[in-house]
Amino acid sequence: MRPLAEPVRRTGLILFALALGGFAIGTAEFAVMSLLPYFSAGLGIDEPTAGHVISIYAAGVVVGAPIIAVLATKLSRRTLLIALMASFAIANGLSALAPSYGWMLLFRFLSGLPHGAYFGVAALVAASLVPANQRAQSVARVMLGLTVATILGVPFANLLGQTLGWRWGFGTVAVLALATAIMVAAFAPKDAPQPGASPLRELGALRSRQVWLTLAIGAVGFGGLFAVYTYVASTLIEVTGASPATVPVVLAIFGLGLTAGTLVAAWAADRALMPAIGAILLWSAASLALFPLAAGSIWAVSVVIFMIGCGGGLGAALQTRLMDVAGEAQTLAAALNHSAFNTANALGPWLGGMAIAAGHGWTSTGWVGAGLALSGFAIFLVTLWDARTSEQAMPAPAE
Repeated sequence: MRPLAEPVRRTGLILFALALGGFAIGTAEFAVMSLLPYFSAGLGIDEPTAGHVISIYAAGVVVGAPIIAVLATKLSRRTLLIALMASFAIANGLSALAPSYGWMLLFRFLSGLPHGAYFGVAALVAASLVPANQRAQSVARVMLGLTVATILGVPFANLLGQTLGWRWGFGTVAVLALATAIMVAAFAPKDAPQPGASPLRELGALRSRQVWLTLAIGAVGFGGLFAVYTYVASTLIEVTGASPATVPVVLAIFGLGLTAGTLVAAWAADRALMPAIGAILLWSAASLALFPLAAGSIWAVSVVIFMIGCGGGLGAALQTRLMDVAGEAQTLAAALNHSAFNTANALGPWLGGMAIAAGHGWTSTGWVGAGLALSGFAIFLVTLWDARTSEQAMPAPAE
């Protein structure tokens, strides 16, 4: 794909199509949490058991992203995006029809498989449409589909679950995914498979320390956000004393912060990428540390939740960094970024849950989150040191 080959209007349509896919995936990933009471009752299982449906989706993301990226190297990016969204539509359609808990687990695992590969390839396509100094902002426009899903898609799916039944929530996601596949087919530029692409070349990304360190920043540093977000509804009710009707409003405020953070972080990353990544991690650590202090007031905690959401801008910045360090293995590295974030989605809630179970209270998730963000910053410092050491070790060019 050639940068700037597409007219501005067509570029906007391509990015909108890619963002619609992000909206479908974001709605599917986050709405299932709010639909859990409904499909657990519908499938005749208790809620803790139904929670495994969320975990199995994350497992599908972690497994699917690298495998698809490696095996699909001979496909053009446009063809791969269409195939990924078509399979996502089918898997969510089957989820809507799941007759039992066992089938639901299978269909949610299949739904997770295209997630990471889609975002990775979509980010590469988005970056290819603009000059190099606008890559992060172009990637962020794709990621906005995911952030807007937390504001609009999740509440809408929850409303469908309450009024028409939980199956309609998954069915709506299937329709959105199908619409994305059609729009990508209509607007995305036709491209040839990457020259010399092969599974072995993609696997070459795994030899780079910088790729692994960048992925580790996301896997650990992003865990802090999920440590708080997972338990924020319970904290609002048990500690803040908020009514259940207030919880969706605060969750929407989190989504607004996520959207604002993604836009601002992408703007900063296009100007100074590594400083932007470090600043986001420190911002997240400070915001998460404020959470236990603000939890007693609905107004204060709403502001802090917005600040925590802003830390979600780390995603687009790290995606851009991977483009710089992955060499020729762009697809695998980009897809692994979302495996890393789903690792964070498992790590943060697990550690936060341990703190709560140990008797430290609901607000202890804030301290856990701050610790994870600072740990991510420590990995960031190691990444900087490794990059500078590697540059100094390179032989000087011949005169």
